[in-house]
Amino acid sequence: MITVEEYQEHVLGQVHPLVPRRVAVTEAHGLRLAEDVAAVLAVPPFDNSAMDGFAVRAADLAGAGEDAPVALPVDGDVPAGTTRPTAVEPGRAVRIMTGAPLPPGADAVVPVELSDQPPGATALPSRVLLRRAPAVGAHVRRRGEDVRPGDVVLRAGTVLGATHVSAAVSAGHGDLLVLPRPRVGVLATGDELCPPGVDPGPGRIPDSNSVLVAGLVREAGGEPVPLGSVGDDPEELRAVVAGALPHLDALVTSGGVSVGTKDVVKAALSGELAFTTVAMQPGKPQGFGLLEGRVPAFALPGNPVSVMVSFHVHVAPALRRLLGQPARVPLATARAAVAWRCPPRRRQYLPVTVDDGPVPSVHPASAGGSGSHLVASLAAAQALAVVPEDVGAVAPGDEVGLLRWP
Repeated sequence: MITVEEYQEHVLGQVHPLVPRRVAVTEAHGLRLAEDVAAVLAVPPFDNSAMDGFAVRAADLAGAGEDAPVALPVDGDVPAGTTRPTAVEPGRAVRIMTGAPLPPGADAVVPVELSDQPPGATALPSRVLLRRAPAVGAHVRRRGEDVRPGDVVLRAGTVLGATHVSAAVSAGHGDLLVLPRPRVGVLATGDELCPPGVDPGPGRIPDSNSVLVAGLVREAGGEPVPLGSVGDDPEELRAVVAGALPHLDALVTSGGVSVGTKDVVKAALSGELAFTTVAMQPGKPQGFGLLEGRVPAFALPGNPVSVMVSFHVHVAPALRRLLGQPARVPLATARAAVAWRCPPRRRQYLPVTVDDGPVPSVHPASAGGSGSHLVASLAAAQALAVVPEDVGAVAPGDEVGLLRWP
């Protein structure tokens, strides 16, 4: 057996960030920018009103106040979206809405609250009484006061959240150059598998691994490409993989990697993947290689808990690398709330529930421990407790590593 670190180094040494792709801004959320984004448009793109009110010439309201309002004739309306606003002539006003372009001639806006007009949808008045003498520029948002064309609004390497994408759109962009979501083929193997929701009958089981891996891929930032399941026929498996490879950035199979006589993944892909045993429990048998010299392929054991553990320990770091993110996530620490036994000379990854506090405490998610067949522990698990290879048993209060997932 090799150590977990040796196997991780073997995998990560062959995985590199994907080639950047240009995607629509609507598809960029959660991805990492591959280049700086400079503004194409000014923000705001034109001088506009910051308030609902009346666009005026400030000089026409000199001396106006609560006790000495100034009456101005109103020549028109300027709603948001207007492309040819009515000009403001000397001694006159134009009603204006928030976000509407400042009319020619105007240099200030008086809010409707400082007039004799009611707020809301009302008929255009012929004149307005204004009770405030505004300064030049009052309630006016000037073109480019936030961002000017050419200003960098987002830096390469930014992981795009909702506000970043919004800023890119405001700055004039409809697409962005990003490190794309890896397209990950998901393939389960075994004659015993049947589709979800079907009565399996004697000797067969539902294919839960395809659903499990697809969900884990999505949670890790990838785009799952479901390939269904294949039986214990190497030719069938090779045909499915060959047909999918042109469209994939990675492949994850489950089952068929141990020492049985029907280990189909080994039989089909042993020329391209290297199979080994890793000093971990569960998840000892593993396979990895580059298909066609470019597509990282992970051959995981078939038991669901082994699949889940193997994914978090080996596949998720590789997907982060493909996404241009740091591959390794430091372990947190926790205290064991109860005692449990550990396998000899293998690092234990135990599904646990977590009671958060200054130092989190953990309980095994299943009374059966870390057995790879204990499917019920999957639903309850919130993290993996990580126990070193040289520890034979954990006592209450012992410190353990804690591997969390999103």
